[in-house]
Amino acid sequence: MTTQELLIKAKEAKTAMSAVTPEDIDRALYAMADSLIDNTDTILSANALDIEAARGNISDVMIDRLMLSADRIKGMADGIREVAELPCPVGRVIKRTERADGLVIEKTSVALGVVAIIYESRPNVTSDAAALALKSGNVCVLRCGKEAHKSASAITDALRKGLDTAGLSPDFVLLVEDTTRKSANELMTADGYVDLLIPRGGKGLISACVQNATVPCIQTGTGICHIYVDSTADQNMALDIIENAKCSRPSVCNAEEVLVVAEDIAAEFLPKLKERLVDSRSENPVELRLDERAAQIISGTAAGDDDFDTEFLDYILAVKVVGDVDEAIAHINAHSTGHSEAIITQTDEAAERFTRSIDSSSVYVNASTRFTDGGEFGLGCEMGISTQKLHARGPMGLEELNTYKYIIRGKGHIR
Repeated sequence: MTTQELLIKAKEAKTAMSAVTPEDIDRALYAMADSLIDNTDTILSANALDIEAARGNISDVMIDRLMLSADRIKGMADGIREVAELPCPVGRVIKRTERADGLVIEKTSVALGVVAIIYESRPNVTSDAAALALKSGNVCVLRCGKEAHKSASAITDALRKGLDTAGLSPDFVLLVEDTTRKSANELMTADGYVDLLIPRGGKGLISACVQNATVPCIQTGTGICHIYVDSTADQNMALDIIENAKCSRPSVCNAEEVLVVAEDIAAEFLPKLKERLVDSRSENPVELRLDERAAQIISGTAAGDDDFDTEFLDYILAVKVVGDVDEAIAHINAHSTGHSEAIITQTDEAAERFTRSIDSSSVYVNASTRFTDGGEFGLGCEMGISTQKLHARGPMGLEELNTYKYIIRGKGHIR
């Protein structure tokens, strides 16, 4: 099926979706989750082919993003079930106004229509995106990268079987067969077919969509996430948070990429950091890329011109020493992608100054940036992390996949 043929199917399915009840959708979501579990072996076999083809072409941490297991598939199914348990956003009256003449105006939440997602090498996005799109009343068009296509195809087949079992159209979830740039460009310019385009991936993909899309597009994902260790920080807490933010899963967008340290504690803290992240890690020690002041305290790699503007997605951490919280804020706002930043401090004043002044979607006090996730925020799962300000910001859940319209009820009113 060509991409254009698929878009025609999606537009037709959009009309059918408008007649589906929330109860129908919930029943379908449970059936989709069950179908994922029932088709685990098929999905894992397809994933093994993707892994085999990718080895030697992408890094080990990116292989981890691509790799599925029975536990990960179970987690995907659980995520769908969690979405099914959430309140349906469609039809919610956001605001009701009754005029003196009896005319009633209701601002009402409605589905966007057809939501297209372009993503790269994370097969779990397939089920997350489909579940959120359906629960919010939308048809879902998926376009994954070539590295994950066999996995995504097997997952999509399972989801479509679930829809069919529940008596709904399988065309509510569609996967683009073409993995070349041509299909991506077709989605970006699918005026009249795609109501919202969401790119999930690296800087190149997101920039291409933002610059070339003629359909509405959400800027998501790229995460140059910072942690600032204030002079009053509990240093053991700081080490635990930094290790989690950098090392628990470095290939994801909420992983820490830059550490900023107050100069008052740098001589004491940085040797502890090196011991924790480098010397004590027999597997995957972190490469520290140090600015001039940090390099005078510990050994590591001299930071290059681009290291404070790079999403490494690997066991690499750029380290900068600053004078105080104001210098930290200035540096972060200059180099951040607007994703997630954290301060480690015991001072309320510093925490308040940081949270008020940092211009990012998620700002933490004494917690890891790894919590920027739809599941952790109570959204079930997420469609992506929006780093822009209109119309969505931060983890995108059901509400961000709805728009609104005004429904006006009268009794022969004329103006």
